[in-house]
Amino acid sequence: MKYVLKNPPDDERDRELWMQHGAGFIVFKDMRNYAIDRIPADVDPTTRSLIIKGINDTVYGLMMIMDGVSGSLQNEDYSLRIQNKIILQRKDDIVQEIDTVDGDGMCMGFHDWIDGDFGEDDICE
Repeated sequence: MKYVLKNPPDDERDRELWMQHGAGFIVFKDMRNYAIDRIPADVDPTTRSLIIKGINDTVYGLMMIMDGVSGSLQNEDYSLRIQNKIILQRKDDIVQEIDTVDGDGMCMGFHDWIDGDFGEDDICE
């Protein structure tokens, strides 16, 4: 299914939340659903449930990396981490960007997103 992005809210705080929910929407639709759609149709319900639990655990692990809870390496002098940005762009101009480490918490959003709740302001049409 092809989704069409709605315009962001004008209010800055509402837009920040909308962007974070939008990032969750992308991860769930493009990653989680991709994996779930590849479960063979002939898998028994118990096995299917265990596979989906594994997918959900994997997505949550990604969210922990995006929040900076895990996913870094360091020694006395250096550290290495993956940076995750949510970027809102209008044509070629960046309107706003959020480093997920500085956001409200992808892990917190996970529990609503798994139920299909991506915030008060619709992300897509």
